[in-house]
Amino acid sequence: MPDDKTKTDNRDRSQVAGDEDYEVRHLAEEAGITPDQARTLIKRHGTDRKVLNEIAKSIKAL
Repeated sequence: MPDDKTKTDNRDRSQVAGDEDYEVRHLAEEAGITPDQARTLIKRHGTDRKVLNEIAKSIKAL
């Protein structure tokens, strides 16, 4: 977090940009799934990062 609060951006870190490969790869690495599985989750469940991580971790546990 920047010290100068006027120098912040408007990115929403709670959402995954499903059309960005680096975001999909990051989600996949973070959750221990493949990028293809991550893309499928985004298509089925939306872009909420918290929800996607919970579902992905439950998939990994199987």
